Amino acid sequence: MNIGDAARAAGVSAKMARHYESIGLIREPARSEAGYRVYGEREVHLLRFIRHSRDLGFSLEQIRALLGLWQDRERPSREVRELAQSHLAELEAKLAELQAMKATLQALVKSCHGDERPDCPILATLEGR
Repeated sequence: MNIGDAARAAGVSAKMARHYESIGLIREPARSEAGYRVYGEREVHLLRFIRHSRDLGFSLEQIRALLGLWQDRERPSREVRELAQSHLAELEAKLAELQAMKATLQALVKSCHGDERPDCPILATLEGR
C-alpha cells in the first residue's frame, strides 16, 4: 500500500509517517519500481504503536525506547514498567502544575469585576503589581 493508505490505516498523517521514518523510529519501507514507498502490515502496525504511544504523551525518545523493548521478546517486563512509571510521574508533575495554574487563574477571574472600569486584577498580576 502507498504512504497515504498506510497512514490512514494507522491513524496518522502521511507527513508524520515520513517524519517517523526520517528520525529512525521506523525503517524506510521498500520502494516500488517507480520509487514510491510500499508499506505493508508491519509498517502500519509500527505506525499504530507510535500513534498510541503519542496519544499517551510519551516523548519520541521514550517511544524509541518502547519500540526497542517491544521488539525485544527477551526483555523483562520490568523495564517497560519502569519507563511507563517514569512517564506517569512526569504526567503527575505536569498535572499538579496545571492544577496550580487553574486555581490561580480562577482566583484572578473571580477578583476581576469584568465591567466598564479599567482596573483589572488579572492585568495587574500579570504586570507584577
